[in-house]
Amino acid sequence: MRKTIVSRPAAASGEGLPGLHPVLCRVYASRGVRSLAELDLGLDALLPVKLMDGAAQAAQLIFQAIEEGQRILVLGDFDCDGATSTALCLLALRAMGAEKVDYLVPNRFEYGYGLTPEIVELAMQNAPDLIITVDNGVSSVDGVAAANAYGIKVIVTDHHLPGPVLPEAAAMVNPNLPGNAFPEKSIAGVGVIFYVLLALRALLREQGWFEARVEPNMGDYLDLLALGTVADVVPLERNNRILVHQGLARIRSGRCRPGIAALLEVAGRNQQQVRAADLGFAVAPRLNAAGRLDDMSIGIECLLAEDPAVARVLAEKLDQLNCERRRIEDGMRRQAEELLEQVLVKEADLPYGLCLYDDSWHQGVIGILASRIKDRYHRPVIAFAPGEDGEIKGSARSVPGLHIRDVLDEIAAASPGLLSRFGGHAMAAGLTLAAHRLEEFRVLYDKVVCKQLGGKGLEAVLASDGEIPPQDMSLELARLVAQGGPWGQGFPEPVFHGEFEVVQQRQLQDKHWKLVVQPRGGGRLVDAIGFNQVVACPPPLPDILLIAYQLDVNEFRGNINLQLRIVYMEAA
Repeated sequence: MRKTIVSRPAAASGEGLPGLHPVLCRVYASRGVRSLAELDLGLDALLPVKLMDGAAQAAQLIFQAIEEGQRILVLGDFDCDGATSTALCLLALRAMGAEKVDYLVPNRFEYGYGLTPEIVELAMQNAPDLIITVDNGVSSVDGVAAANAYGIKVIVTDHHLPGPVLPEAAAMVNPNLPGNAFPEKSIAGVGVIFYVLLALRALLREQGWFEARVEPNMGDYLDLLALGTVADVVPLERNNRILVHQGLARIRSGRCRPGIAALLEVAGRNQQQVRAADLGFAVAPRLNAAGRLDDMSIGIECLLAEDPAVARVLAEKLDQLNCERRRIEDGMRRQAEELLEQVLVKEADLPYGLCLYDDSWHQGVIGILASRIKDRYHRPVIAFAPGEDGEIKGSARSVPGLHIRDVLDEIAAASPGLLSRFGGHAMAAGLTLAAHRLEEFRVLYDKVVCKQLGGKGLEAVLASDGEIPPQDMSLELARLVAQGGPWGQGFPEPVFHGEFEVVQQRQLQDKHWKLVVQPRGGGRLVDAIGFNQVVACPPPLPDILLIAYQLDVNEFRGNINLQLRIVYMEAA
């Protein structure tokens, strides 16, 4: 799909950022940074625990459970944020003296999402006195009621948007609850439970708990925080950036969990030079593969492992699951694209909202499929797979400017009973409906998407940080940009653009471009790599290309060079 490159607004020239490279000043200013103080990512700059409403109440309940030797059960979620939240909670509680703490992660195919009544029945095998949900629970009204009926206290820690009715939990910690004073609402589930554990440690300290015990250093868990935050693709507001920055620093220094080190190794990533993108595109998919295809407990056990050899075995199993996930995904994507090509003649014929279903598709992979199709056609996509009892389960991915959960809210209001269940965020959501009502849903979905977009937002726009003067295009600038992160959702890695003469061109594996280019009008020769760009730009390439790119430090056989990582290219 052709994209329109639009330069980000030069909101300021960076007057409040003295001493920085002019290109970095421009990048930071366009992301709302107005002073050097905002770039301080030290732990002292973290938002205080007292702002997280409910954390103190939750800490009091956990302290009582630990003091009385009660059984604590941590109920996790089956994605990377849930896995890191679960591992963090178990490790920290055990370090603080909890002797009877275990975890449970529901199999998504048998029990669905969150604390359901069925999960409570399963949990009763462990006879817990206290259940702590991590990265889920805000919508578990029936599940919390079932736990209450058994006399089990429930602490809900979550970051998802609440529905109209809240569960009657003993304590609830969620910055997105109405009236919660925590200012940065984008914190991931792993961040929420981290704040609860900080409040617990402070309470234990006040009670003199650590006079006869070693007080844990909560900084030991920052690698898990970085991984879960990046994996959940939450906006990197300053507080999240601090957590990710500090976690990456621990990983690079070799002070991370053996499981994270093993996952980086099987993914072929250099631990000493790890970036946020490595967590998001190499580590997280391997953990997520367990929850998508098998059992997320494999991923959690990998994160909990203390023995590097054990961690390596589990990481290799996760790597194999990820290969299987990619194989399944490739087949589903081809089916989806063939379906679209058979039904539709051109992009102008596409509905505003794409709704896809095949009875052979895998529930665990439809989210990735929806994301891939969304990227190709720049439309909000829902991919469905068969569920149980005549239902189908969908995973939705949206485009900027369309809040997908609001779309589902409007559909539910317009046609009561059409959706059995739904929930999610602005950019991603999940839903369930009766299979025989799919066509009814498809029509209503397209209508609501069209109305909310108002005919806008379907053009593929690529935001650029402008052009780099030829004299500034250097290895030094590439290193400064790499160090200037962490980059991610809401604080995107800089993309630049410009016109380049193609000096050399060759294909790699018939799908990647390896180029040598020169800025049009003069400048140094620069290597460029375009992964999966051959289909979009088949050979032979024109003499002059318009290229959108990221600066990359390429290390190969001891040589270190500047390389442009091509994001998009077309004839100039």
